[in-house]
Amino acid sequence: MNASDGLRAMFLAQSTELRRRYPETLVVGWRRKVPLLVLCAAAIGVYFVGLMILDISPAKFVSGIGRLFDIVELMLPPDPESWARVLLYLGALGQTLAIAFLGTMLGAVIGCPFGLLAARNVVANRLIHLLTRRSLDSVRSVDILIWALIWINVVGLGPFAGALAIMSADLGAFGKLVSEAIEAADRRPTDGVLAAGGSRLHSVRFGMLPQVLPVIASQLLYFFESNTRSATIIGIVGAGGIGLQLSEQIRVLEWQQVSFLILLILITVAALDWISQRLRGAIIGRRG
Repeated sequence: MNASDGLRAMFLAQSTELRRRYPETLVVGWRRKVPLLVLCAAAIGVYFVGLMILDISPAKFVSGIGRLFDIVELMLPPDPESWARVLLYLGALGQTLAIAFLGTMLGAVIGCPFGLLAARNVVANRLIHLLTRRSLDSVRSVDILIWALIWINVVGLGPFAGALAIMSADLGAFGKLVSEAIEAADRRPTDGVLAAGGSRLHSVRFGMLPQVLPVIASQLLYFFESNTRSATIIGIVGAGGIGLQLSEQIRVLEWQQVSFLILLILITVAALDWISQRLRGAIIGRRG
């Protein structure tokens, strides 16, 4: 018997002994597999029930694919028709960027104080902490399109309603992000400021905020990039910007102008993504 056969025999002997001593851990029976099988069967059942309730069928998908190719063919080549329309669309794109920027900044300015109140290591009062957290959760649970419809009925159609919708949607998410970043901060700089005779406010200002500001600034850039796409969507419901132009051209079936607008949005989003990556790298440093 060679060395490998000896090792194999020793391993089999030990595994048999372990199974004999700990059967409930190492021996897998059908009774332990039944809950997993039931869960998988229930998930498959819910999936097929959902297909029937929503009337989803492969036949509809196949028939719709043909119409999709027809629409794509009508979109080519992208054509704004005139330079006047190009200038109109560029102005609407600038309005979209302004909506995203103002909404993001308002959400950050209002969300930061709420984030401080929601952080356990800043506010020790459990009632204040609980009320702030639940308020942020409530605001964050409402989708940006719903906020847009609400603000359109409050201030009317236009970019102002779009900026307020983005602010409302970002307020809850940004406040939660700030509170989590503060709670994850190192306590040693804060304790050092307190040991040197500083107040609680000084410890937050000089010991905690310098740690979380790079993270907050990086996330702020990401929010602006994401909100540029969101501003396009809420424009379709009447909140101004290039989304409004896109909705109007789809309504009148001007597919070549629709493709030009989509191309314009794609170029803008790609440029913003490139710029935000460079800025985030400068703020938090290169990694990898």
